[in-house]
Amino acid sequence: METSSPLNLSAKEAHKLLQDNPRAVLVDVRSNMEYLFVGHPVGAVHIPWIDEPNWEINPDFVTDIRKLLLGGVVCDKEHPCAPVILICRSGQRSLEAGKHLLEAGLTDIYNVDEGFEGDLNEHHQRSTINGWRFRGLPWEQC
Repeated sequence: METSSPLNLSAKEAHKLLQDNPRAVLVDVRSNMEYLFVGHPVGAVHIPWIDEPNWEINPDFVTDIRKLLLGGVVCDKEHPCAPVILICRSGQRSLEAGKHLLEAGLTDIYNVDEGFEGDLNEHHQRSTINGWRFRGLPWEQC
């Protein structure tokens, strides 16, 4: 069954998939500044979807993901790709990036729907309701 959207996972489900499948890769699609200064999941590969200074979609995103997966080999039914789990701040950019990967023919794409920092609370603060960091999953900061 083909899908036009990546499969959503909670942060804990994503962490479990990474533990259970050594081929799975976690890709942090946030900007350089977010990745470096807000923190990121331990072991995440950083490939920005949208980045400063112009905040435009990375034209090399699909190519960069393909390079990450078996040196750029196109994935097909005979040679499936490793699972790719995408994470951003709150799950929106990673969802769009995942749709783009699926449109480009990649498969086994997942989205951490609560993101790294999670949803805003009533005081417009993140990391208080959900998200990778809120769940106490391994993360680091530069």
